[in-house]
Amino acid sequence: MKLVNYIKDVYNELTQKVSWPSWSELQSSAIVVMIASAIIATAISVMDLGFKSLMDTVYSMFY
Repeated sequence: MKLVNYIKDVYNELTQKVSWPSWSELQSSAIVVMIASAIIATAISVMDLGFKSLMDTVYSMFY
């Protein structure tokens, strides 16, 4: 019986008390996340290539 009450309470909370974003808000947020992810991925790639060049230079001094 506790499980049934729990499921009813969860359903009630999700349908009555939670404010869900509209479709346009959801699309805007998704676009922001995609752009931020692309910028961060580009920054990490640039740093990775920079460190690779630096380490290649350091290693070439010893070999």
